[in-house]
Amino acid sequence: MTRTAADPRLPGPSPSRPSRLVALDVLRGIAILGTLGTNIWILTDPEGIVGYLSRLGTAPADAWMWTEKVLQQLAQGKFLGLLTVMFGVGLAIQQASARRAGRTWPGGYPWRAALLFLDGLLNFLLVAEFDVLMGYAVTGLIVAFLLALGPRAQGGWLIAMLSVHLVLIALYAAALLAGGSATGDSGSEPLSPNPYAEGSFLDLVVFRAENALLFRLEAVFILPLSIGLFLLGARLFDAGVFRPDGVRLRRWLVLGGFGVAAPLDLLVGVLGGGDLVLITRYLVAPFVSLAILALVAEFYLRRPRAGFVGRRMAEIGRTALSCYILQNLVASILCYGWGFGLAARFAPEARVPFTVAMYVVVVAVIGLFAHIWLRRFERGPVEWLWHTSYQRITRAH
Repeated sequence: MTRTAADPRLPGPSPSRPSRLVALDVLRGIAILGTLGTNIWILTDPEGIVGYLSRLGTAPADAWMWTEKVLQQLAQGKFLGLLTVMFGVGLAIQQASARRAGRTWPGGYPWRAALLFLDGLLNFLLVAEFDVLMGYAVTGLIVAFLLALGPRAQGGWLIAMLSVHLVLIALYAAALLAGGSATGDSGSEPLSPNPYAEGSFLDLVVFRAENALLFRLEAVFILPLSIGLFLLGARLFDAGVFRPDGVRLRRWLVLGGFGVAAPLDLLVGVLGGGDLVLITRYLVAPFVSLAILALVAEFYLRRPRAGFVGRRMAEIGRTALSCYILQNLVASILCYGWGFGLAARFAPEARVPFTVAMYVVVVAVIGLFAHIWLRRFERGPVEWLWHTSYQRITRAH
């Protein structure tokens, strides 16, 4: 691995590293920690994702349950959307770099997508059944070729994909009105045997493999939205959302996301039933994601040098792939039966403080990891393996 210079802190504006890159790294870090804010409730459920989904339709009965619902809704979908948009921004940056170097696009990107898919497959089987990397690999491969088209064609694909997504959401809403249910209810049968609380590491691997189709269904459902958000991220980057002249664009994104979408999302998500989670997560929350992106971009244009918190976030952003896998692994060790089995040891009334404590612990672990690792190396371990594998494959071809 390549070692870094002594100080890993992000510098201010310079010809070699524009200040806007600070915002990009920080946004990736925010997205990684934000997705943990959603996934931690899955990891701390004694029945894992099965228990989490079955509890979504449960009406709050006390102050702790209301607190849980609010905390879940604050993270639900916003940071997944932000991570998705940031992948699109990353594709735009790679395409611009290829053009500056005189390389064709997408060039060797399909190999990058294949390696990301392999990372996701291993993460899905060994760590977390809610992995997003496989879906991003497929989406990135599609969008890489779409970015080779002209702006008008890209705009047509963007509108088409978001339209397909709206149709799917409308069909889902119609099914709810017809009396269907997608998230189960509190009267569902307990998971027996329960591989999360009682099984070994291998038992969970087998459980994920046996239920792979069910666990991957969501990724298929949101593929049109993912393609749309990737394309939107690329177009926002080209439109100057990270440049000083993009101030008007950022203001509109902040106004729409925080002024309209965020209150609506919180109101519907907290007061509505659990079956509305897909509507808030995949229809309203992405607007909040764009507001977060615009707000952070504006902040670092006004204050180019990252402070203490910004540097820690940027470190996580620079090792985003490693931290994404590590945070789920650490939480699994703490919560699942093959590790310390803490999730099954806490009573339901202690679930909220326990989950918050687990979140703080995991954030501290990955933050410390990213900080120490980047003092010696340029890339996270998974990023290094991914980059090295890509270089060897492309040289061989």
